[in-house]
Amino acid sequence: MPDPAVPPTPPVPLTALLAREDLALRQLAGPPAEGVAVHWVHTSEMADPYPYLLGGELLLSAGVHIPEAAGPGTAYFDDYVARIVAAGGAALGFGVAPVHDRVPEALVAACAAHGLPLLEVPPRTTFSGVARAVWQLMARARLAELRRVTEAQQSLATAASRPDPVPSVLRRLAQRLGGFAVLYGPEGAEIARAGREPGDEVREALTRLAEVVRPADGPEERPAPASATDTVAGSHLASYALGAGHGFVLAVAEPERAAGDHTIASAAAVLLSLLTGEQQSGTGAARSSALVRLLLGAPPEEVAPLLGDGPWTVVHARPDGDGTPEPLAASALGAALGSALVDPAGDVVRVLVPAGRAPAPLPGWTLGVSAAVAPHDWPAADTQAARALARARATRSPLLRHGPRPALADLVPSGEAAAHAQALLAPVAAHPALTETLHTWLSLHGSWDRTAVALSVHRNTVRQRIARCAALLETDLDDPDVRMELWFALRHV
Repeated sequence: MPDPAVPPTPPVPLTALLAREDLALRQLAGPPAEGVAVHWVHTSEMADPYPYLLGGELLLSAGVHIPEAAGPGTAYFDDYVARIVAAGGAALGFGVAPVHDRVPEALVAACAAHGLPLLEVPPRTTFSGVARAVWQLMARARLAELRRVTEAQQSLATAASRPDPVPSVLRRLAQRLGGFAVLYGPEGAEIARAGREPGDEVREALTRLAEVVRPADGPEERPAPASATDTVAGSHLASYALGAGHGFVLAVAEPERAAGDHTIASAAAVLLSLLTGEQQSGTGAARSSALVRLLLGAPPEEVAPLLGDGPWTVVHARPDGDGTPEPLAASALGAALGSALVDPAGDVVRVLVPAGRAPAPLPGWTLGVSAAVAPHDWPAADTQAARALARARATRSPLLRHGPRPALADLVPSGEAAAHAQALLAPVAAHPALTETLHTWLSLHGSWDRTAVALSVHRNTVRQRIARCAALLETDLDDPDVRMELWFALRHV
């Protein structure tokens, strides 16, 4: 039997048609309906329908083609059913009106012998009604498949923005496919994997399949395909080359292959290409040029046009939990925020983002966002983002923005305010840790615990530093007037 020319629309299980009460179809012969899929419907009264079938059809017939001489002792029904099976027909639906008042017993016996499902179509059910039911079920299946693919793509994009982007994407992909996913490096070694571990035979087959799509080293070698598939030990395997020839390969194994699985795996391959690939675009050259100019003394406002349109916001991000974010995680964060200007500085990632791309909360990250500023105010925005991040971590908020607003402090000329601040804070100015602790403590309304969280120190350390500040400044930090004056001064240093 030839393989049916399967269209992109998901097939309809024969059980779904039999379950339709409005159709009242009844199976008379053939294998159980649970394993039969219908890809389309075709009506024919030809004695030999083979030339008109593509495979996968539910063939509908009222028996007009049956000669009067056909009966149990003839080969007509056996030949008829054999041709349908040879053409790849999925099932035969026989209408008992208007030509026949019952399904011929010889047809039932032939379908049972050849393993072709035979359905009885009652008089009140028209062939067009059966066809319409099939199209309706196909449309619902197609909509459900599109929804599944869309949700999978969205969840993969979310996973790519987490602090551990590569393992997160592989885990989400394995969950969506109900199988196993693995990322191979340029030398063939496993970088990360997720999902249900397959047997040794499948693992070895995946490794071989990854080599099929891996770019060849020699200049005269044939170009490797972008993807490859195989079936081993009942598992459906697929491999995808990542990036522009860097040698990374994504491979998946799943027990069953649904219509949208290739699209889902391809979306994961694109995300992993971005996470593992090198920046080779003109934008990357512009950023390199901007960096060189800054190092050679060019002012920020001259360099900014190379990076894109302003104004700009600075985002400080820190992954939830302990640990320093990996470079891949920092790149994925920048991609999620819409910017490639990323600086993974220790346990905090700084990102310079065009102001038109408003950052939103991202799973696994805590974000502090500055106000929108011109290039010459980038240093001030960096400070705003750092303070916003500290408050976000202390208040356990996923994202906090710096909110500039008119204040009484704006009535004092900046020069006079700075001179007053320097004089007032002179006793602690030589100790940056004391100044930072005092600023954070005041911003969090004197909370020892939240200040300790924001500064990543023990609460007793906070108490000791605040006590030291009170001693050096020779003032009572419990006095709200003192706090207000110190807060005013700290904003101008």
